[in-house]
Amino acid sequence: MRSAFALCAVGLAIYVAGAQSASAQDAQQGANSDNATCLGCHGNAGFAVPRSDGQARPLFVPPDVFAGSVHGKAMRCIDCHATTAEVPHTNVSRTRAEWRQRVPELCGTCHAEARDGYLTSVHGTALMANGNASVAVCSDCHAAHSVARPKVAAERLAITTKCANCHTKDSKTYSQTYHGQVAALGYADTATCFDCHGAHAIRRSSDPDSLVFPGNRLQTCRQCHRDATAGFATFEPHATTDNFDRYPYEWLASKFLIAIVVFTFGIFWTHSALWFYREYRDRKERRSSLHVRTQALPREEGPYVRRWSAMWRIAHLVFALAFIVLVVTGVTLLYPNTAWAPPLERLMGGPSVASSVHKIVAVILIAIFVAHLVYVAVHITRTWKTFKLFGPYSLMPNLQDVDDVVAMCKWFFGFKPRPMFDHWNYMQKVDYWAPFWGIAMLAASGAMLWFKTLTAAYLPGWAFNVATIVHGEEALLAAVYLFTIHYFVNHWRPDKFPLDNVMFTGTMPLEEFKREYTVEYDRLLGTGQLQTYLVDAPSRPMTLGSQILGLSLVAIGLVLLVMMANGFIGNLVTG
Repeated sequence: MRSAFALCAVGLAIYVAGAQSASAQDAQQGANSDNATCLGCHGNAGFAVPRSDGQARPLFVPPDVFAGSVHGKAMRCIDCHATTAEVPHTNVSRTRAEWRQRVPELCGTCHAEARDGYLTSVHGTALMANGNASVAVCSDCHAAHSVARPKVAAERLAITTKCANCHTKDSKTYSQTYHGQVAALGYADTATCFDCHGAHAIRRSSDPDSLVFPGNRLQTCRQCHRDATAGFATFEPHATTDNFDRYPYEWLASKFLIAIVVFTFGIFWTHSALWFYREYRDRKERRSSLHVRTQALPREEGPYVRRWSAMWRIAHLVFALAFIVLVVTGVTLLYPNTAWAPPLERLMGGPSVASSVHKIVAVILIAIFVAHLVYVAVHITRTWKTFKLFGPYSLMPNLQDVDDVVAMCKWFFGFKPRPMFDHWNYMQKVDYWAPFWGIAMLAASGAMLWFKTLTAAYLPGWAFNVATIVHGEEALLAAVYLFTIHYFVNHWRPDKFPLDNVMFTGTMPLEEFKREYTVEYDRLLGTGQLQTYLVDAPSRPMTLGSQILGLSLVAIGLVLLVMMANGFIGNLVTG
């Protein structure tokens, strides 16, 4: 008996489910049929509705767009448009304001909770109480016919983009934050406008009920940042660098870094251009022998000079690779609105993967830098009796460097021969000391952004804004310096072009050594120590491998430089 009742119950359940499914299918078929009737006219791109004011209003609804929307799968056009004022169409007399005021109530037929929240919002109050028809209504944020679920990634991003139609300035400042950069790259797993301000019951930030009211902001931040502190919540998500009165720290940081960038490239690009001009002229006129002292050596002393040990070559290579990876994983956030940034981000696996790689490689680069400092400290300690702080083998700037700079400037303009350098020239010292500033700034600002909770425990929220500015601008300065000035001095000037292999092979031809480091050459020759530095030429496989590796790194740097130039110019054009 029980089995019979159970079978009956199962059969009844199947029958009811089948009936509901059939009913739903019938309803959808009916909706599709009714919609097809409407789209018979409105699905034509040239269709327009005559208005009472004599103006024709185009009303084109792409059939596939509406059919693929949330409403198109279950609703009929007449569910939203069933009014006597719309049938016949020739008697449309409502004004635009009246139509827009009707939208919230119409959508509220099904979405009552959203409607009630909207009517209490700053948008709803302006629309209904003040008659301001220019404020956002449901169809402005969700679209009229291509409505999608707001939890879908594409729709989250689309709604955020639509906020910019009215809130242009706020959208621009949002786009300069990490949240906005990730969104611009096409990833929705980040804070969007409505995550912070609410979706429907949006209030002014001065309203105590607003999600971004100072008393509520921490709780809002904790939706994503579970361990956020009070200091964390004082971050300025819409800070600008052009308003000193409101954002003084951001303004100062920005202007300070801009001054450094302009000064650095103004000086060194000019220096490089003059160097190229004079060196090119000298080579062209076959006058290089006039400003380089040479002396013959016995043949058995060998054609190459050892300049770098294996340890320093490996450190240089790892440092260079780490720096390039840091640029690749960070440049998409600097210029997320370029055509190349989204595909590059996808190639890297998305923001989360790129961020993890960026942090790991940053630790490696800093570790190399610290290991170098330890080595230098140990070396000086061991040789303190003979080590000369301002000697020829020290990278400490000295008065001779000042004389060399003056002499180089005179050579640039043809007043004197090119100066002769010792073990280090002044540009190599600049390259050495520049990372002390750059890595310190990048490491400090990067750590502040990485360890947000710790930063917020001791520093106010604007420190995040300043750290973001410093990290981005300093990274840009370092990358452009490396890919232009460093590459020029070591690879692109006429005496070096197209590549100097010394940092890969560790050796350089004796003739080049005479030309580039004449003072050291003369000293070693005079003391009889030159013989200890002479080695055979690197093997052909070593030379070929070094050329391939070096040219590959230079090529990658050039590609990144072009990408950054494209992003920078794009930002200038769009303002």
